Amino acid sequence: MKNLKKIIAVLLAVLMIGAAFAACSAKTGTDEPAESDLAYIQNKGTLVIGITEYEPMNYKDENGEWTGFDTEFAVVVCNRLGLTPQFQEVDWDNKHLELNAKSVDCIWNGMTLTPEVLAAMDCTDPYAMNAQVVVMAADKAADYSTVESLADLTFAVESGSAGEEVLTEAGYGDNATAVAAQSDALMEVASGSVDACVIDITMANAMTGEGTSYADLGIAVELNSEQYGIGFRQGSDMVAEVNAIIADLKADGTLQALADKYGITLA
Repeated sequence: MKNLKKIIAVLLAVLMIGAAFAACSAKTGTDEPAESDLAYIQNKGTLVIGITEYEPMNYKDENGEWTGFDTEFAVVVCNRLGLTPQFQEVDWDNKHLELNAKSVDCIWNGMTLTPEVLAAMDCTDPYAMNAQVVVMAADKAADYSTVESLADLTFAVESGSAGEEVLTEAGYGDNATAVAAQSDALMEVASGSVDACVIDITMANAMTGEGTSYADLGIAVELNSEQYGIGFRQGSDMVAEVNAIIADLKADGTLQALADKYGITLA
């Protein structure tokens, strides 16, 4: 009987140790629920927004302050969330790495919802329409109205952009020079180092043609149709929160007023 009691005592001790170990594993192991991204950002009090200089979405005014459609849009959303927006330039080609490393909390910069983007981050509902267009000397643009007519041209394109992807899909990737930003691609065309560039139509409308920074450049042909969205970390509960605010801003006319101000077409 004594031996039986000892055996039972040992078994109970083993069970208790196992239960304690399991509880500890549940707290520290991979099965632990991920921290709320919304709570993480609210605890900081700031939303760090990854951008590039891209008129009319995010660009600097005469005082060196960030402005533009996405800038003002982000400020309104941050106000609704009780957060301070902090705009930080990123390497567009590595934007998802900066997001995952928490160098930034979101990518909000006229970002096209490509399959690659959707696979690398969780994105909001589309909020604006876009297209990739070929920009070149305005007096030559009429001669290049089809994709096939572009075969002999050289291009500048932002590295990691939807424009680079579309140009490659069209079969002209070998004709392209990658640059750091869409604004750089425009400068390459203006300098004569390349024949054309592929950029977002939102930028092309804002920065080319009469009365703009590049009065001698114009749009030759549209290559596709796209939509813009805001990218957050995978699994982020910020997506649902921001989607609800976007719906409200569309319903009350706030987003349309911003779109009219900057020449943007809402999705």
